[in-house]
Amino acid sequence: MIALLSIEEPVASYEWVAFLAKKYFNMFLSGTWITLYVAIIGTIIGFLLGFLIGVIEDVQINREDNIFKKIIIKLVKIIFAVYVEVFRDTPMIVQAMVIYYGIRLAGGSISPIPAGILVTFLNTGAYMAETVRAGIKSIDVGQREGALALGMSPLKAMVVVIIPQAFRNIIPEMANMFLTNLKMTSVLNVIGVSELFLVAKTTGAIYYRYFEAYLLIAVIFFVLCFIFNRLFLILEKKLAARKDYVLAVEYIDDGQ
Repeated sequence: MIALLSIEEPVASYEWVAFLAKKYFNMFLSGTWITLYVAIIGTIIGFLLGFLIGVIEDVQINREDNIFKKIIIKLVKIIFAVYVEVFRDTPMIVQAMVIYYGIRLAGGSISPIPAGILVTFLNTGAYMAETVRAGIKSIDVGQREGALALGMSPLKAMVVVIIPQAFRNIIPEMANMFLTNLKMTSVLNVIGVSELFLVAKTTGAIYYRYFEAYLLIAVIFFVLCFIFNRLFLILEKKLAARKDYVLAVEYIDDGQ
């Protein structure tokens, strides 16, 4: 019986990879789903948060504004600035530990996956805020001045003229951020998120075949990133061929 088991046991590394993939297929499939779920949801919410912060940071304070409005805007900008600096200047793995165990220490209850999404979108929001701000700044100042001179409100100028143009500049960085999040979900195993890294760590420990288990998830990560990278390139090319924004000069021609 022992001899029979030893004969059927994989020998070469590629045989072990195939063996682990087949035997623990459901675990790796679940890990892949959780990895995608955390990365996608975290990136989307983080992008919206970063977009909001980036737009608010671009808000100008005018002399004629009342003192209450000036104080509120400055206070909000300071809070966002502190948030961005904290999350940009600390490792994501440390953020995960502090947030997860901090919430539990404060008497809160949060499971690993929601905690992982929370960490991901807070980290993403900090980086995307700077990206959005830079994207807005990249638009020629004449566009904003022209829109305001033609009677647009600052909000309408931002929504109709500035943001659609800035969005094209933001897309590549947003794609990079998602691919980064997809790979950085591996650090969330420290708080118990059952993503691909934790699955590989668990299955590798059963037979003490860590190399093969990690090689398997390396292949999975490569395939996922390759597919999404190509999808983002297609999206970028389609957006480059479209003209879905209004130049300030076109505002005159529309008679608005």
